[in-house]
Amino acid sequence: MGSLPRPQAVVDLVYAEDRGEPLDEAALERALEEGVHQIVRLQRDAGVDVVSDGELSKIGYATYVRHRLSGFEHGEVPRATPADLDAYPTWRDRQVAQGTAPRYQRPICRGPVAYVNRAPLDRDLATFRRAVDEAGVEGFVGAPSPGVVALFLPNEHYATTDDYLEALADALKTEYETILAAGFDLQIDAPDLAMGRHIMYKDRSDEEFVEAAERHVAAIDRALRDVPGDRVRLHVCWGNYEGPHHLDVPVEKILPVVLKAKPRTISFEASNPRHAHEWKAWREAPIPDDTVLMPGVLDTTTNYIEHPELVAERIERFASIVGPERVLASTDCGFGTWSGISIVDPPIVWAKLRALADGAALASERL
Repeated sequence: MGSLPRPQAVVDLVYAEDRGEPLDEAALERALEEGVHQIVRLQRDAGVDVVSDGELSKIGYATYVRHRLSGFEHGEVPRATPADLDAYPTWRDRQVAQGTAPRYQRPICRGPVAYVNRAPLDRDLATFRRAVDEAGVEGFVGAPSPGVVALFLPNEHYATTDDYLEALADALKTEYETILAAGFDLQIDAPDLAMGRHIMYKDRSDEEFVEAAERHVAAIDRALRDVPGDRVRLHVCWGNYEGPHHLDVPVEKILPVVLKAKPRTISFEASNPRHAHEWKAWREAPIPDDTVLMPGVLDTTTNYIEHPELVAERIERFASIVGPERVLASTDCGFGTWSGISIVDPPIVWAKLRALADGAALASERL
């Protein structure tokens, strides 16, 4: 998983930064150094083999890029809500009242996009390197797809969405390549390839959405044109929130598009009540021989702790499709998509990850 619950000291500083308030950079660096080391140790101690930095420095997995890219200004555009939540407004409004809805700024693209501020990226990579070396584990770093940035940060500068996607791809290419050059694998978070159906393209047909998803994948591949696909993961999801999800596009409709993307490891939801049955669609799909599947075997929107036997069962289903050497057990999504908001109680997060490791051990023994 990429995002994890943040320490409150980090949350306060990150929100101050996002609001444009005066920021004590030294205090932020100290909080991140301590927080990242702690989050890496907690993952290692829970039995996680390949860890993240928890995305501690980022207010959200996509909107943080406005602090690194040019072209964005504050705006008053309302946050887009998923069509499934609009269909059940009492539940949607209850989430807002309970404080579980995102509170991020939603800047607007009003100028040329370019990568202009590498300092936060270099800081994050150096901090993470010290933490993984101390803990003796492998690490990966997440970054948003061009399409999910376009989903959250509206465009008022480029003539078309395709032009906007190309500009974002060319800018994010810098971040992708810097992560890989630092010795970490890259995870591209691309919920636009699934969640985009009921947010960005909610007024379109499934067929129109699939055509748009092709262009979103083209933008990803454009940004990855100079790097090896076997060091890149592609995370696809339908939105990491508790909701009806009855309008989610079925996985079989987007699989042909997803499987054509350059990343050779595909991370996807496979355990929540709306998508747990879709392992059958993966069984029927023409999966390339060099593709690694990274199914979610933990639900990240519930405080139930999955039984290790259930985790093992889910892993074994996908191992029966592509073989055990091509399955990397993961979670449906992150546990801290937005800074300061964690649907799952933090101590339960670590217990769920221990169940993940224990279930993987059972599956490995049986396989």
